[in-house]
Amino acid sequence: MTSQKPNILVTRRLPETIEARMATLFETHVNEGDVMLTSDDIIAGLEGQDVLVSSITDRIDADLIARLPKSVRLIAQFGNGVDNIDIEAAWAAGLTVTNTPSVLTEDTADMAMVLMLALPRRLVEGTQMLVRDGVWAGWSPTSMLGHRLRGKALGIVGMGRIGTAVAQRAKAFGLNIHYFSRNRRPPGLENPLEATYWHDLDAMVEAVDIVSLHTPHTRETFHILSAERLARMRPGSFVVNVSRPELVDEAALIAAIESGHLSGAALDVFENKRGIDPRLLALAEANKVVLTAHMASATLEARIEMGETVIVNIRAFMDGHQPPHRVLPEGGRGGLRS
Repeated sequence: MTSQKPNILVTRRLPETIEARMATLFETHVNEGDVMLTSDDIIAGLEGQDVLVSSITDRIDADLIARLPKSVRLIAQFGNGVDNIDIEAAWAAGLTVTNTPSVLTEDTADMAMVLMLALPRRLVEGTQMLVRDGVWAGWSPTSMLGHRLRGKALGIVGMGRIGTAVAQRAKAFGLNIHYFSRNRRPPGLENPLEATYWHDLDAMVEAVDIVSLHTPHTRETFHILSAERLARMRPGSFVVNVSRPELVDEAALIAAIESGHLSGAALDVFENKRGIDPRLLALAEANKVVLTAHMASATLEARIEMGETVIVNIRAFMDGHQPPHRVLPEGGRGGLRS
């Protein structure tokens, strides 16, 4: 590190241990209110700063990037996904962008498996029934019947780190593993999972009982579960999404569940820019949809590891080294601000 501490702006509150560590290493300015900052707030807060520590709630678009003070050289994202950042614009402006991959894998895979169990086994419904009514008539042979997972076909869209971790868990529950991915995985990964690779996503969704999404949001994956693909899914099947809301045509998903074509969905992410769709909430009330509040990576351990990764990226960059978790634009390169 240079003798002068780098100045950093942190747009959201982080775990206390991370904020304390950042304070010892950097001149740290934290958004104490922990509310989403406007573009003007971010620009004002960055005056004289070297690093923007952003989160997925910050919209770092081309307009904001064009307004950044010249002192800012690094955007260190606290998060794996970077679809809130215009990477091409950042690189054209000579900025370096980093993220925090890998540390979210196990926790996100755990949540995907929880949601995969919750809907067919009616876990939320059973809990709500007891809490809401305050009484229980007792066990009955036909009460709260759900469906078993063992023997069902799981179709994973995106067999990266998280998709693979989900497949490993699902295999232990007796699910048959199918996957669609940009590239086929090697036999060393496929064989222990007895996984079937599909090069055609349309064909895979027709052959499975559950579709679970584990791919980043890009131009190519926007609405990868389109209205047409949802219509191709088996009657009575359901969708799990712990990745990005943009991967699913939400209106078409709602319609497919309302019509009875799909049994339901378990969603940790959903469109919320204008508030949660009332039709989605109605389906949740009817126990056709399980909704969780973007909690897939919400463990203290994960958040601390994410913060440590941000610190490593900042220190490497400020020491003149390439950060270990540098994000490159699709098919392009950028320069560095001097």
